[in-house]
Amino acid sequence: MASDLKETTKLSDLEVARNVFKDEAAGLMKFADVLDESFVKALDIMASATGRVIISGMGKSGHIANKIAATLASTGTPAQYVNAGEASHGDLGMITKQDVLLALSNSGETPELSDMVAHTKINGIPLISITGRAGSSLDKAGDVSLVLPNVKEACPLNLAPTTSTTVMLAIGDALAVALLERQGFSPENFNALHPGGQLGRRFVKVSDVMHRGDAVPLVDAATPMPDTLLIMTQKSFGCVGITDDNGDLAGIITDGDLRRHMDKGLLNQLAGDVMTGAPKTTEPNELAAAALKLMNGPERPVTALFVVENGKPAGILHIHDLLRAGIV
Repeated sequence: MASDLKETTKLSDLEVARNVFKDEAAGLMKFADVLDESFVKALDIMASATGRVIISGMGKSGHIANKIAATLASTGTPAQYVNAGEASHGDLGMITKQDVLLALSNSGETPELSDMVAHTKINGIPLISITGRAGSSLDKAGDVSLVLPNVKEACPLNLAPTTSTTVMLAIGDALAVALLERQGFSPENFNALHPGGQLGRRFVKVSDVMHRGDAVPLVDAATPMPDTLLIMTQKSFGCVGITDDNGDLAGIITDGDLRRHMDKGLLNQLAGDVMTGAPKTTEPNELAAAALKLMNGPERPVTALFVVENGKPAGILHIHDLLRAGIV
């Protein structure tokens, strides 16, 4: 009997969770259906700002505002969250005439926002409002107002901000992505703003971590093996690249090649006689993650790759470089 009761409770919990997802999804689709030119006008205002987009709200709306600010900033739109409660105690100074204020309030009557709204009117600062009530004070104050449709909160009491905050968050995401598209925001831009995170590491290029110039172990094909071994030892990559008469990378000598030629009078040969032709290579603009995949290829794993540009060696990449960059 106890196990039957536990199973019944479990199913009830799952049903509650499914209803939350359904209610919030319905709210999102409802807003998508009523989306109009007000959204485009909001984008125009944000895109034309010479300063930042300031986002504010109180309570749950404040938490959503903070996340929207982070998303905008990470996708190329300068943005900052300002706590509405602190604004009346000096933080209004964070909002300049070059900025835009994006204010969130489900009721549209949040008293802590009133000083911020007044500040925008006095200083001619554009105000974009996101509110759940048409005709509210915040709706009327906004130069552009994005009004949520009448949505059912996922809370069974229809009180706790759930569906409404999800829709607000999605509006913020939509604004950020639309601005990203307008700006032509690239993976390189994303990497520049996320240098310390996993997302940023996905866009690190070979050119960002490779060795250049005198650090690259290179000899031409006619170099005697004693001199080749000296270069190979000095550069400490465990290999040396061999160039042809045109300066193109023709081959590579590794420890394996040395072992294979030990009984053939290794020191009496030339680099071109010992090298392995057609080595694995990469290019400066290749993603470092792709270079790592090439290094770990099933046919012949390697610990170093020569970087070539138009056939000529431009650098060398060692697996330790990828470890230091957090790619591995």
